[in-house]
Amino acid sequence: MRDLDRCVHCEICETLVPCARLESRRIEDCTGCGACASACPEEAIRMEAVDRQGTVTLTVDGGPVEVPAGVTVQQALESLGHTFGRFPGDGDHFAPCGSGGCGACAVVVDGILQRSCVTPVREGMEIWTDIPKGSLPLRAVTGWTGHGAGGAGTPWQLQGTRPLIEAAVFACGCNLRCPQCQNWTVTYRGTEPPLTPREAAVRMTVERRRLGVSRMAISGGECTLNRPWLTRYLRELGRLNPDPAARLHVDTNATILTPDYLDDLVAAGMTDIGPDLKGFRTETFMAITGIHDAGLAERYLRTSWEAVRYLADRYSERVFFGVGIPYHPLLVSREELALMGDALSRIDPAIQVTVLDYRPAFRRKDLTRPPAREMREIQGLLRGMGLRTVICQTARGPLGP
Repeated sequence: MRDLDRCVHCEICETLVPCARLESRRIEDCTGCGACASACPEEAIRMEAVDRQGTVTLTVDGGPVEVPAGVTVQQALESLGHTFGRFPGDGDHFAPCGSGGCGACAVVVDGILQRSCVTPVREGMEIWTDIPKGSLPLRAVTGWTGHGAGGAGTPWQLQGTRPLIEAAVFACGCNLRCPQCQNWTVTYRGTEPPLTPREAAVRMTVERRRLGVSRMAISGGECTLNRPWLTRYLRELGRLNPDPAARLHVDTNATILTPDYLDDLVAAGMTDIGPDLKGFRTETFMAITGIHDAGLAERYLRTSWEAVRYLADRYSERVFFGVGIPYHPLLVSREELALMGDALSRIDPAIQVTVLDYRPAFRRKDLTRPPAREMREIQGLLRGMGLRTVICQTARGPLGP
């Protein structure tokens, strides 16, 4: 349902979201996936439950089944008892983004890998829920560009040394729902044609050579959601860029980066990583990320902090990592920033910490970007906690340590 009093006709729901209803222009073809409601910056779309009329017959894992008509493949599988979780290993399938961007929920539909969260069912469809060994994972990525400052995982000493220091690409889809998302058109983008790891690695290599840089970064959205895709992408990138100057940089919210996943990323060739810690307390994390399930929020937050500890304990000599932390007085208090600074200092006082000054974006247009003076005070607060390398973003450029 669309609230015309709130809608500003930005057409985001028609350009970012893959939607059967938009293709047919018939409201009855809405599958109820909810991607348009999540992506609407004005919160002008809401989902209302309806009774589905009729069924369709599918083949699932070799057997015929009846499921409700007009639903997504994910919803159809759920009606058959399949479970979908938002943390890897929870449920039969991992479905973190809900927008069709990450591809983690993909199943084989009529012989082709398809995203179950946004693909509508149809009569006679054949679905296999186990991905055949050797199948190439797919991921939507967009926004190939050069970066002059890099991300949290970029050594601060490189900033300002040349106009561009990294080639970057952004992975579509995210497991968080940050009201002030700074890159929301990537987070909710599901219409981008998905690429294989090799295709993306070739494109990134071309960008690197065109820009004349050594560093190749992937960010998001959240780039870690499709683990088979990301690990294979890094391996392909390493094969195409075997020179010792090449650096493979991952920027992430770290909410699903378990130790075994970090081990896989390092083994695949990752040389730099920038985990972003969105708070110290669960309630702050929930406010910043828009995750309303307290249990899931606590798990995401704990995993991200444990990832930083694991990187410091195991890979500090092998992988460069810098931590990003958010700041805005309406989102996180100085008291909590001090707690974060103290905890990071206890892990390693030499950790590079970049404070991200949140500014008006997406659904938090009421935010005012903190002035440089305020960010200087935050830098002093974190230094007072024992951190030696604190960088703060400001509208005037970064404040170095």
